[in-house]
Amino acid sequence: MKRRSGEPWMAADAYGRSLRGAGVNILVRDVARARAFLEQVLGLTAVYGDADFAVLRHDGHDLILHADHTYSEHPLLALTGDGAQRGAGVELRLYGIDPDAAEARARARGDTVLAETRDKPHGLRECYLVDPDGYVWVPGVAIPE
Repeated sequence: MKRRSGEPWMAADAYGRSLRGAGVNILVRDVARARAFLEQVLGLTAVYGDADFAVLRHDGHDLILHADHTYSEHPLLALTGDGAQRGAGVELRLYGIDPDAAEARARARGDTVLAETRDKPHGLRECYLVDPDGYVWVPGVAIPE
């Protein structure tokens, strides 16, 4: 059941038709809490947000959050389960975000740092951060040659 009050930022069908390329849609328990992590820790820009749905942008790409309650009759919701580790085995990578700064912001908020910032052999400096829903985010930047 939708909890939004008022009109959305744009019609759902118009937004859907505007999407191109690849996309990420993430089911979350609380849209505001997930949005705060993405804005405050990773520096994403909020395009729109309400109690049901949010769109955040990084480097011209949209990341979509849907509250669990909006998937009430969708079979995917059965996989999230209470207390389930959401997104296990998936790394949500965001390039061009300073991992040292993101790690510091995550620590200041009390978020979980799964792996500290390090230079990796594949040419990136990155860290692994866990959001309040259990998703693992990997901000990274290229290591200068």
